[in-house]
Amino acid sequence: MNKRRLGKTGYEVSEIGLGCWQLGGDFGPVDDGTAYSILGRAADLGVNFWDTADVYGSGLSETRIGSFPRKAGVRVATKVGRGSALFPDKYTRQKLRENIEASLRRLGTERLDLVQLHCVPRPVLEDGEIFAWMDGLKRDGLVAHYGASVETIEEGMICLRHDGVSTLQIIFNLFRQDAAEDLLPAAAEKDVGIIVRLPLASGLLSGKYSATTAFTAHDHRHFNRDGQAFSVGETFSGIPFETGLALVDALRPVVPEGWPMSHLALRWILDHPGVSTIIAGVTRPDQLSDNVAAAGLPNLPEAYRFKLAEWYYEHVRPQVRGDI
Repeated sequence: MNKRRLGKTGYEVSEIGLGCWQLGGDFGPVDDGTAYSILGRAADLGVNFWDTADVYGSGLSETRIGSFPRKAGVRVATKVGRGSALFPDKYTRQKLRENIEASLRRLGTERLDLVQLHCVPRPVLEDGEIFAWMDGLKRDGLVAHYGASVETIEEGMICLRHDGVSTLQIIFNLFRQDAAEDLLPAAAEKDVGIIVRLPLASGLLSGKYSATTAFTAHDHRHFNRDGQAFSVGETFSGIPFETGLALVDALRPVVPEGWPMSHLALRWILDHPGVSTIIAGVTRPDQLSDNVAAAGLPNLPEAYRFKLAEWYYEHVRPQVRGDI
């Protein structure tokens, strides 16, 4: 597994990481055996960056990671800020600390490798006090490094004003390419690592969905399809599902011969040197193996990437709902 430096953390992390939202059962039931099989496959493949959050399964994802025995060399990143004790307007230094202490207990460690502010509201970021609280938690030894998971490019730019921020987690994929223009270069200048989430646009860019695809009631692709529960951009990158299917069909003829569409989507992201790691959630171990295979593929030709950018701005971007 190829590794890249995660910004000023200095961590060497696998290009393909593991998103662990699904280990909380928030996409439908995932039993212990399946959860540990996924973590075991990650360990076997050298996937050494695992991303979770305190709210995934009300702590179940963190608990499962904490009890998994084979974590030597793994960097675990968690998130804080979306729990009901904090979100949307109850943020205090003490409550933030209490939430992080709870994550420490569930993950079974004395210091967290990386804590990310979890899509906290923009006014909280603009106020800036929350970054000072995170600086304090770092000085106290509870947190080795901290960063932020953001919903928009502007929120990412706000976070970059604060020197303590070591990482940004962003939405970046073939259906959301804007970060390549300004945010990635700005983060590189600040030595801030970039963690990419939703690399397959909630699965659309796997090329495996159709108009008859159904999602369980617990899956955000069912209950947040149009932004009913949280930011519309977090589901299908803000594109209406049916529109996304049509865009995927338009993309099929340009997928390199012999590549599944998911490999094109992941390789395109990895071709941006400002990206440190990609996190994709999986519900089966074989899906993780398939993601890892994309890291071994050759870079896409520059002219090909240029055409994909033209296609995005002409055909995709006008369909994206919500702030980018």
